[in-house]
Amino acid sequence: MFFAKVVGNVVSTPKNKFLVGHKLLIVHHVNEHAELIGNKDVIAIDLVNSGIGDIVIVVQEGDAIQQMLGHSNAPVNTMIIAVVDNIELSE
Repeated sequence: MFFAKVVGNVVSTPKNKFLVGHKLLIVHHVNEHAELIGNKDVIAIDLVNSGIGDIVIVVQEGDAIQQMLGHSNAPVNTMIIAVVDNIELSE
């Protein structure tokens, strides 16, 4: 799992039948201070109704995603599982 910021939407009219009705978003890794890190964006399926600008928790693990979707038919390996309200660090 990792923190990411939602930076864009993916619009795709024709898509795999198991993705129909699901929102696809572009996310970018962030650190614990919500600062962008790295230079790679990732496309993630969103089941928690996040949007551009949100800090989210992303999972990249096939078994977890299959459990969330309830099947293994969708070609997905990255999913947004939570919207982060606050990150609090102790020193």
